[in-house]
Amino acid sequence: KAASLRAQADKMRSHVATATAAKNMERRAERMLAGTERARRGEKVARIRLPEPAPCGRMPLGAISLTKAYGTHRVLTGVDLAVDRGSRLVVLGLNGAGKTTLLRLLAGRERPDEGRVVAGPGLRLGYFAQEHDTLEDAKTVRENLAVAAPQLTDGEVRRVLGSFLFGGDDADKPAAVLSGGEKTRLALAGLVHSGANVLLLDEPTNNLDPASRDEVLAAVGTYPGAIVMVTHDEDAIDALRPDRVLLLPDGAEDLWSPEYRGLVALA
Repeated sequence: KAASLRAQADKMRSHVATATAAKNMERRAERMLAGTERARRGEKVARIRLPEPAPCGRMPLGAISLTKAYGTHRVLTGVDLAVDRGSRLVVLGLNGAGKTTLLRLLAGRERPDEGRVVAGPGLRLGYFAQEHDTLEDAKTVRENLAVAAPQLTDGEVRRVLGSFLFGGDDADKPAAVLSGGEKTRLALAGLVHSGANVLLLDEPTNNLDPASRDEVLAAVGTYPGAIVMVTHDEDAIDALRPDRVLLLPDGAEDLWSPEYRGLVALA
């Protein structure tokens, strides 16, 4: 509006009859601009994308009768699961129902007491842990990504880190000193060049700033591979568009229905 007033004043000031009106327009434009803040520099946003999935068989991942206990506390009992190529599954259950344990078993981070995980033809797993235990605290940011994506050159590692907001000296920080949000970004960066065709995502939107969270949700929404997700975030469910739901601790599997959405925040 101020720019429009100034443009009109420029046209009018050369004529005696309208010179006074032009000055008034100029003053009005100045008053308008005096009440505004300077334009803010846009905040940097992590450009988060998920890997292009490697080819795989019709059912890249499955589980048969998974059972797991910690001492006398049985967490999972006889859970069966079939993850088809490109399928999208959300795991729901109250805290302590075994959601994280299930993903750790599927990722091979723990062994079941009974039952087994079945790796189908061409399986390539990508695992995001909410506790970030896929990261090594003693290693630097750069070293952690180099371990996750060993095929990358050092220059490529630094370019990937830059897109996840780890520029300059930040690449040489030890992972131990990173904030929760920074660890989340680093763990997600490790998935970018993994070629994973099944992603196991445990609360992937936790600790992220709003802009980076939006990037994660957009990446989840466009990823063509299979996803098994644990989340309390209803927006993450909307991005995932699940076709099935697994309810723990019972291990009951069902087609996704909007009626289950109300359980997400309670899970």
